Amino acid sequence: MVASLVLSLGLIVLLSGYFTNRDQAGVSGTGSGPGQAFADLGHGVLGPGQRRPAYNSDPPTSGAHIPAAVTRDGTALSDDQLLQALEMGDVVIFYGSRQPPAGLDQFARSVAPAFTPGLAALGETVIVAPRGGTVGLLAAAWTHLLRVSGPADPQLRDFVDVWLGRGAPGIR
Repeated sequence: MVASLVLSLGLIVLLSGYFTNRDQAGVSGTGSGPGQAFADLGHGVLGPGQRRPAYNSDPPTSGAHIPAAVTRDGTALSDDQLLQALEMGDVVIFYGSRQPPAGLDQFARSVAPAFTPGLAALGETVIVAPRGGTVGLLAAAWTHLLRVSGPADPQLRDFVDVWLGRGAPGIR
């Protein structure tokens, strides 16, 4: 009887330790912080012509994609470029007008180094880009989105402070 109890307790302890920190892929985001969190769909690589997965946010904040570098700031991004930038740790701020709203470029440079393709590839900058249909500003980071009215909203600075440089788990 005592041996059975000890064996049972030992198995419980062993299995509890085994399953600790074994989160299922796609069940949780990359942690709590500012913005709306989405389940992490991973950062798999798609081959040319391979079918895209259904993303769980618009714009997508995680998921398989064809690696595509962001080479210019202030231009529209493909989903592949967006996901590559977010995977590396960049924060992307979208606007819906032809030109960035007043103060957006200054805000971006106040929270991160000025855009260069090299910094974007390292996940160390804020990328400003137009995106049709965007009202106000939409900030994107790996598994997170934040909608704000403009660059003066303090939530935007908090979002960048928390998520810039984080990227997909296991990348940095």
